[in-house]
Amino acid sequence: MKLQLTILGMVALAMTVHAQSTVKWYTIEEAFALSRTEPRKIVIDVYTDWCSWCKVMDQNTYSNRIIAEYLNSKFYPVKFNAEQKEDVVVNGTTYKFVANGSRGYHELAAVLLNGQLGYPSTVFLDEQTRMIQPVQGYLQPQQFDEIIRFIGEDHFRTLTWEEFQVTYVSPIAEIQQ
Repeated sequence: MKLQLTILGMVALAMTVHAQSTVKWYTIEEAFALSRTEPRKIVIDVYTDWCSWCKVMDQNTYSNRIIAEYLNSKFYPVKFNAEQKEDVVVNGTTYKFVANGSRGYHELAAVLLNGQLGYPSTVFLDEQTRMIQPVQGYLQPQQFDEIIRFIGEDHFRTLTWEEFQVTYVSPIAEIQQ
């Protein structure tokens, strides 16, 4: 009996650690609604199904425990497929899929990325859902950690990126090197 309780306790602990070490993804509509009631910044992973670097970013960056915990605590993380066919309504505006050749793109992706459709891209919005910055390309865990701390802790409001980089040491850099 004691062994069974110990095993159950270990399983419960493992499930809790796993839940905290994975990003809790929201739809964009959910994130906007949550931000209205409990304001937080929003981070949007703009991806496509065919993008190999998007998959690498999922495996290497978003699966990192430190990043997942930070995103879950400071942001409403959103995964947004830039080629999804479903309409999306944000702040009363309906965004649609636009067929273009054999693929196409979603109007919301074009808006979020200022017309520069490249994948993966990460978009940061403030607590009022206003654009802070889109960042294009694959980001390694340490790079991404620096960016989310710069934005998540509002350093972007008082420091340049270069000033921040001089002072911030990512815990991921220490772990990986």
